[in-house]
Amino acid sequence: MKSIDIICLGRAAVDFYGQQIGSSLENMGSFAKYLGGSSANIAYGCSKLGLNSAMLTRVGNEHMGRFVRNELESVGVDTSHVVTDKERLTGLVVLGIQDKETFPLIFYRKDCADMAISEKDFSKEFIASSRSLLITGTHFSSENTYQTSMKAIEYAKASDTQVIVDIDYRPVLWGLTELGDGESRFVASDDVSRHLQTILPYCDLVVGTEEEIHIAGGSEDTIAALTKIRELSDSIIVLKLGPLGCTVITSDIPNSSDDFKVIKGNQVDILNVLGAGDAFMSGFLRGYLRGESLEKSANYANAAGALVVSRHGCAPAIPGEKELLYYLENAHKIANPSTDVTLNHLHRVSFRAHQEQEIFGFAFDHRKQLLDLSEKHGVDSKQIKKIKNLFIRSTQKVIDKLKIPEKNIGVLIDDTYGEDALNSLAEKSWWIGRPVELPSSRPLMFEGEQSIGSKINSWPLTHTVKCLFFYHPDDSEELKFKQEQKIKELYHACLQSGHQLLLEVIPPSEYKDDEKTIPKILKRFYSLEVKPDWWKLPSLSDNSWDEVSSIINTNDSDCQGVLLLGLSAPLDIVKKSFGVAAKYDICKGFTVGRTIFYEPTELWMQQKINDDELVDSVSMNYIDLIEAWKKYRKEVQ
Repeated sequence: MKSIDIICLGRAAVDFYGQQIGSSLENMGSFAKYLGGSSANIAYGCSKLGLNSAMLTRVGNEHMGRFVRNELESVGVDTSHVVTDKERLTGLVVLGIQDKETFPLIFYRKDCADMAISEKDFSKEFIASSRSLLITGTHFSSENTYQTSMKAIEYAKASDTQVIVDIDYRPVLWGLTELGDGESRFVASDDVSRHLQTILPYCDLVVGTEEEIHIAGGSEDTIAALTKIRELSDSIIVLKLGPLGCTVITSDIPNSSDDFKVIKGNQVDILNVLGAGDAFMSGFLRGYLRGESLEKSANYANAAGALVVSRHGCAPAIPGEKELLYYLENAHKIANPSTDVTLNHLHRVSFRAHQEQEIFGFAFDHRKQLLDLSEKHGVDSKQIKKIKNLFIRSTQKVIDKLKIPEKNIGVLIDDTYGEDALNSLAEKSWWIGRPVELPSSRPLMFEGEQSIGSKINSWPLTHTVKCLFFYHPDDSEELKFKQEQKIKELYHACLQSGHQLLLEVIPPSEYKDDEKTIPKILKRFYSLEVKPDWWKLPSLSDNSWDEVSSIINTNDSDCQGVLLLGLSAPLDIVKKSFGVAAKYDICKGFTVGRTIFYEPTELWMQQKINDDELVDSVSMNYIDLIEAWKKYRKEVQ
């Protein structure tokens, strides 16, 4: 029984993508960092589309190599055969979008890690464990990579593993252009053609553009090139025809391109053609390796490629499974994928590696409350920074004592007093949220002078943007409008930056408590097409939890869930609220603050306890809440 659908052997790199559209590379002001390399992109895309994919390559023993590995693992790619090469660096690519026909591209791949792949990096058993082996063209371009790739092919042929070749012709990587001319797509070369033709007899599936078919077939006449490939191979040939679609040839080559059975593509406005081929291959394999018809596989491929050409980036632009199926069903009415709200939401949530099961959150993003407390006891406000660092110690103590996985520990920390605390977590996998609201503002205002988009753009993408606002359905229309506009501004800033968003909603104290209030608020924001990744809500009645669950699941089944807040209530009251909330799957845990830290912190400011006693007292309160949550959750499971 083969446990893997596809092993991808070849390039694994990091793309630095120019963020300014319509600029040459020399005038580019900033770059986004993405997973790159055709084979890595395909492994990533196949996994996002529901296949069990594995990557066979090398990366450097440095930050970029770790990034490649982490990105692959984030979507479930098997990286057991991503070898760390201590002698070489991970390959890099710098690229941009100058106009609809010009995509400047520079490969930094001299003696890079993936070109040092060796036969020692894999076994016959590993290749045999997969239904297919995919190799992209660059890994036939040197003697070492050719011999290594041929060994993998030998193992594949001996174990009934299909061999798939994406020609992926880059003349610069064959030494046929100047080093800086990465964007050139075709340079004729008899040597390259003869070399590629030694591989064709072993292939079960060959995929390429017309230019790539030309180089493989040794002719710039498409029919002649296809005929040569057919002489050497009885493989399925997929010829990509750009926006027209593709044709799939399983037997004799037609006499003319007019006789191609073209499976039509999806017409979209082109932003960026880079990476479209990797998405096309991922889409095709999604159907092909599941035994679906070649025509349906081609439809997947065309749709995936169309989505990528409308977006920025290669790997991050590849659709997820739900997104691809939605697009196929609705493509006739989606003229511009980049503006379709549902499609882009499905794409946004496709980056989530998994649903968070539980978050045990300690919120100490408080600024005003701690400042007021320091003024009350005559303590220098600079000490608040120290307090937040001590809270980090408390949190680590909880992890060590309860043996909780780091991914289940959450903290909310501000950057006004907590910047040092935040920076200390750079290499930890805690769930981290950061506030943007001006404390106590109503109508909502954002803290700081710069635009909210500029503010969060400087934050790590692993940090969740948190916004607390006081809102009630009975507020004046003017007040509601101002607050709603701010939330929409923040939501769209997060869509642009890629950060997750947590909305914390607290009804103002002047209103009478009503179990319908929170459900009404959630309905209102969903009607405004605001779909936060997380909600943070006060304790609710059973009726409210039922309604909140229904509203979220109806409007955004991909929502990460609800986290419960504490509102500085005593420990016993908060634990009682856990007993109700833990019954509902939509509630994924809590982020509680003053209940945990306020009393110990006041004692510390009064110099009644020292640093270690503060750390211990806070950690005990935190542990008390975690154990209470786990107890109630266990009772209902």
